[in-house]
Amino acid sequence: MRTRLAALVLLLLLAGCSSGGTRDDGRITLRLQSLAWQEESVEANKQLVDEWNTTHPDVRVEYVQGTWDSVHDQLLTAFEGGEAPDIIHDASDDLADFAYGGYLADLTGLLPARLKSDIPRRSWETTTFGDGVYGVPFLQEPRVLVANATWLRESGVRIPTPAKPWSWAEFRHITERLSGGGKYGVAWPLKEPVSATLNLSLSAGGQLFHRGPDGRVTVRFEAADQVVPRTVHAQANTDRSASPTTLGSGGSDTLPGFFAGRYAMVPLGFSYRQQIARQAPEGFDWQVLPAPAGAGGLTQGVSPQTLSIAEDCPHKKEAAEFLDFFLRPRNMVRLALGDWMLPTGTQALKDPALHRTKDGWDTGTALAGHLRPAPAQSVRGYPEWKDKVATPAFQEYYSGAIGLRELRGRLERDGNLVLARYQR
Repeated sequence: MRTRLAALVLLLLLAGCSSGGTRDDGRITLRLQSLAWQEESVEANKQLVDEWNTTHPDVRVEYVQGTWDSVHDQLLTAFEGGEAPDIIHDASDDLADFAYGGYLADLTGLLPARLKSDIPRRSWETTTFGDGVYGVPFLQEPRVLVANATWLRESGVRIPTPAKPWSWAEFRHITERLSGGGKYGVAWPLKEPVSATLNLSLSAGGQLFHRGPDGRVTVRFEAADQVVPRTVHAQANTDRSASPTTLGSGGSDTLPGFFAGRYAMVPLGFSYRQQIARQAPEGFDWQVLPAPAGAGGLTQGVSPQTLSIAEDCPHKKEAAEFLDFFLRPRNMVRLALGDWMLPTGTQALKDPALHRTKDGWDTGTALAGHLRPAPAQSVRGYPEWKDKVATPAFQEYYSGAIGLRELRGRLERDGNLVLARYQR
C-alpha cells in the first residue's frame, strides 16, 4: 500500500510540472527526472542542466527531482497515465519490462557515433533488449571491501590488491581469524540481498539465469552460484565471523559499528565511500580492497545507472542531443565524482581524478574492466522475482532459518513460476 501511495504522490508531483512539448513561443521544453540524491551529485546534475539551458535557448530542460524509492512502480504509473518525463534516470536492471512494454524509445538511430563508441560494448549490453537500445549506461559501481586499515595491518593478514585479490576461501579464513571477543571480521549489510549475491557470484563463475534456444529464461542454482551464498552463510552461522545483526541492515546502518571497531570489513557499493569519508571519526584509517575472486576472477555484475527517452516524448532528437551534451567525457567525470561512482565512458575513465589513491579511487578504477552486465539484466519479470521470491529466500538462508536445499528449491521452483508468466 505504501509503495502504491508513494508512486501516486510522485506522479502527482510530476503531473504538476509543465509537460514536455513546444510552447507558444516555439521553445521546446523537455523534462529530465533525475534520481541523484547525494548533495554533490544533485549539484552536478543541476549545473549541467543550467549550462545546457544557457547555451540552448530554444530547447529548455526542466530538472525534476525523483527518488530511487519505488521508482519502478512510480514510472509504471507515469507511463500508463501518459505523464512520464521525457528523459528518465533509472538503473539498467529496471529497464527490461519498460523496454518490452513499449514505454521507452529505441535509441539506436538517435545517439551520435561519439557516444556510442566511447562506451564499451559490455556496458551497452546492459541496456540492449531484443534488437533495440533503450538507455545510455553512464555510471557504474563495483562492490568493494571497505576495511579498517589499522586492524588489518596489526593482524598481519595479507592485504589483497586488484592484481592479487583474496579467493573466497581465503576471505572466509581471514574473517574468522579477525573475529573474537565480540568483534567480527565482516559485517554483511544484506537488507537487499539479491543484487549483491548475484553480482558477486559472477566472480565464482555463477550465472543463475539460463536462456534456452527458444529465448525462454529459467533459473538454475548450480554449484558456481552457491559459492558466495555458502560463504556468507558459513561466516554468519558456522564461523561466527559475520555479525548476525547486520544481515537485515542497509549499508549505511553498518557504518557506526564499523567506525566503533566492531567490524574489520564491510562489503559495500563503491559510492558508500562518500559517506565514510564524511562521517569517519578523526584519525580513523580506512582503505578500499577488491572483493574476493573465484573461477571468474574479479568479474562482477553491475547494473549501471541509465538515461532513457520516453517513447511518448515528442522531441526525441532534441532529447538525444541533450544526452550527448550531458555525457561528454568531462561532464561524465563531473557526474561520477559527484556520485562517487565510475563513469562507463573510456575517455572519462582516463581522468587523473579517478586514479587517486585517496579514498580508494584507484582501486575502483582498476576494477572497471572486470565489470559485466548483471545476470538479470534482460530477464522479464525480474523485479517481481526479486521481491517475491529471491529476497525472502536469501534473507531466510543467510539468517539460518532455511538450508541450501530449501533455498535452491524456492529460487528454482517458485522463481520459474514467476518468470513463466512473463514469457508466454
